Amino acid sequence: MMRFMKLVPLMVLAGCAVGPDYKTPAVPVTTQFVGGDTSPLAQVAYRAWWRDYRDPLLNELVETGMKQSLDILQAQERIRQARAQLRQTGVNEALSGSASGSKTRSGVTKGGGSGWDNATGTLDADFVLDLFGGLRREREAAKANLAASQANVGTERLAWLAELVADYADARYYQQALELTRKTIATRQDTFNITQQEVNAGAATTLEQAEAEAALESAKADLPNYLAQFRAKVFAIATLLNVPAGPLMDRMEKGAAPLRIPTDSATGVPADLLRNRPDIRYYEAVLHQEVATVGVDTAALYPSLSLSGTVSGTSKSTSWSFGPTITQAIFNQGSLRAARDAQVSAAKQAEIDYRSAITSAVEDVQVAQSNLRQYRAQAAQLNRAAQSYSKALELGRTTYRNGGMTLLDLLDTDRSEASARISAASAANSAAQEWATLQIAIGAGAGYAESPEEAPAPKAAAK
Repeated sequence: MMRFMKLVPLMVLAGCAVGPDYKTPAVPVTTQFVGGDTSPLAQVAYRAWWRDYRDPLLNELVETGMKQSLDILQAQERIRQARAQLRQTGVNEALSGSASGSKTRSGVTKGGGSGWDNATGTLDADFVLDLFGGLRREREAAKANLAASQANVGTERLAWLAELVADYADARYYQQALELTRKTIATRQDTFNITQQEVNAGAATTLEQAEAEAALESAKADLPNYLAQFRAKVFAIATLLNVPAGPLMDRMEKGAAPLRIPTDSATGVPADLLRNRPDIRYYEAVLHQEVATVGVDTAALYPSLSLSGTVSGTSKSTSWSFGPTITQAIFNQGSLRAARDAQVSAAKQAEIDYRSAITSAVEDVQVAQSNLRQYRAQAAQLNRAAQSYSKALELGRTTYRNGGMTLLDLLDTDRSEASARISAASAANSAAQEWATLQIAIGAGAGYAESPEEAPAPKAAAK
């Protein structure tokens, strides 16, 4: 009885858990982005922002890829792994035991022979009393690991969306560049024909004919490059979707307009990122896991109490035993304390990563917002320049036919017009992609098509 009473103070501590209790670090952020407003955003994780491009095929590809992307599927599998690891903690980790049994028949043959049966059975059980909360901290760490895996799916989904939209936008841009180049070829073919007629009539030199032909062949040489770039982007899209490239290539080759630049560019306020950005939630979950693991390593410094029992019996008798066992690390205390101190440092590093993720997220939004504004302005200006060059080329061709302009000047205007049209298309493509970058920077779409097991468990109400 006296021995048992000595255990009471230790058992009273069973309600305590050593190590620090996790609290979300306070990270100050500005009240608004530079050039932004002060209106917060609602939940944007389920916003299907790519539909604002109004491209039916793009919408279809996103829906397909969300279900088939290998990167997303792998991230989802990590959730299943984390759930299984969580089930290993708590009571499942504290309780262990085994049962065994056997039955044999023995006998002798001397004097006519006789035999008898002999049955035995054994049941062993061990239960660890979580005196200092080590097991509870392990379960807490496992829950945080699950939360990190769930947030990581959103991060993978956004990364996948960024690649898909960029590849699709580029593919449509290269198709547009092919079409613009074909128009340039048609224009230069016409110029070459006129020059050839003038050479035959003695009104132009063979040098001018060679210059016109060189300009024509130069434009034709651009076609294979644009076609190769287009096909490379389609192959990349097929890889992202985990589908055969052939059927997709057939559909993409039918052509479509380049992606439009949506008008909605709301960013909310920096504080919204703490809720909407999955990478920030991931780093916070990792921080929580590291802090909980400090408690696990701290509990290893203290005594461990377990209750063990054994029941065994045969066909003739039964025996049992039951009692507590206390284990205290002595000679490896230095090693255990070093492991605890190393884990404390790991937790501090995780907090720095968390703070850095917030800072980087704010920068992502600022850069994307600024770039979108500048690319929109650039696209508009280049489009006006291309229209002016087109008008100048049309007037120049008329003037050239009437003999009021040299071929060299006409070809120079032609090259400027072709370059301006390609540059305007490229700028519009950059603006369309930057709009997607802005949506991803604010965390929009991270939870789209989320399965129930991907969604984080609801937080318990505060008591």
